[in-house]
Amino acid sequence: MQKKVLFICQHNSGRSLMAEAYLKKMGGGRFVVESAGFEPAEAANALVLAVMKEEGIDLSAKKPQSVFALFKIGRLFDVVITVCGDTEDKCPVFPGIAKRLHVPFSDPSAVEGSPEEKLAAVRNIRNQIKTWISGFIDTAF
Repeated sequence: MQKKVLFICQHNSGRSLMAEAYLKKMGGGRFVVESAGFEPAEAANALVLAVMKEEGIDLSAKKPQSVFALFKIGRLFDVVITVCGDTEDKCPVFPGIAKRLHVPFSDPSAVEGSPEEKLAAVRNIRNQIKTWISGFIDTAF
């Protein structure tokens, strides 16, 4: 039976999108995965799009969505995972949740420096998320 997983971050434009993409790609069909944000951005972060494309994952068509919209339509999840530092206490209580995790990652939209330094920083965030997802898959259910 597939487990339903929701990743949440502030704008659903970076961390949650990367986590969703990796769990879909690496999960072997064991998970139904979505991501959402508290204040959804208009589009995915351009740096995130670039570093995920390096991994063969195209997120350019992915539109950020509201966590509250999912809540309002009664979407149920087995696991809700917040992936940014300032959101754990903002997460709505989803009915039927079996598990809730908070795994903070740095914000790709907050990286500074030259274009190369920004890409390097977002690659580092991407790699941290990928490593965590790999471990989550190995230990999940």
